[in-house]
Amino acid sequence: MAEPTPRELALSALRHEETDRIPCNFMLSPPALAKLQGHLGRDEVDEFLGNCLYLYGCSDKPLYANPDKYGPTIADQYGVVWATSHADRGYPLEHPLRSPSLQDYQFPDPLEPRRWERVPQAATLHPECLRLAVVGDLWERANFLRGLQPLLLDLREHPRFVHELLDHIAAYNLATLEGMVAYAPDGIFISDDYGLQAGLMMSPMDWREFVKPRLELLLRAAQSHGLRTMLHSCGCVREIIPDLIELGLDILHPIQPEAMDIRALKREYGRDLTFCGGVGTQQLLPAATPDEVRAEVWRTAEDMGRGGGYILEPGITIQGDVPLGNLLALVETAHAYRRRRP
Repeated sequence: MAEPTPRELALSALRHEETDRIPCNFMLSPPALAKLQGHLGRDEVDEFLGNCLYLYGCSDKPLYANPDKYGPTIADQYGVVWATSHADRGYPLEHPLRSPSLQDYQFPDPLEPRRWERVPQAATLHPECLRLAVVGDLWERANFLRGLQPLLLDLREHPRFVHELLDHIAAYNLATLEGMVAYAPDGIFISDDYGLQAGLMMSPMDWREFVKPRLELLLRAAQSHGLRTMLHSCGCVREIIPDLIELGLDILHPIQPEAMDIRALKREYGRDLTFCGGVGTQQLLPAATPDEVRAEVWRTAEDMGRGGGYILEPGITIQGDVPLGNLLALVETAHAYRRRRP
């Protein structure tokens, strides 16, 4: 019998079917990618990684913008000014909404042709993967536009402004989603961080009032087209996982083990959600030995893959602080894993 393809493994995870092999996915920062390319002696690393997911879409956040190409800063289409960086994805320096008002702010056009220039070609790549169209972010985009501390204060002092702001962002993302349908993705990907290391950055009640209705709008739109849904939200989001299940979310990413007990999540919610992530990036991958990485990757695959519904991935994009030996141990162990049968 032929080995299942990465796409087939991902679909099995979504159907909560237990498989001998574990579906896996690895995203690398430019420094980590260069390290792996140097080791392999070639630019192409896709075959080595064997990813089961492929994300494509319009570029709304200038992540990993190289200072040598763009200078010390770069602005996105929303007018947010970002610091560029050789080492990481950079961070927002200037937020265009300096007061709780949209009166003088013009939202960009989600269908602006230049925004879509690379999408047709990108949509044809990696048929061996589950293909997810990136449709944007909600709370995270509001954070970039306003700044996190002012935005959190606005929840109390200017709630009408926050509702209006999130409505505009949701409409932008909905237009993006509808445009992506023409390129036949398998699903959509939303990046929208809600968590800190020990809990949500807002109260669950605030999340349910301000974020949940807009997230539901996007998930329901995707579901109406028969698309799968994946949400990236870093940190501890345990308090709202029942809400995400209620909305019909398919995949939750990246379930950072430093912020949540991933095995408890599997026990409580593994019948209803597919989890993606779970390999530590704060201590394990940067600081452990390769043998320790191998042991933990195998243990995670065994525990989280039981009963299906799991895609093995690091808790965040692999950074340049991960030694090459640990990166190789991670990928090679994930591919070597085979489930032990009783």
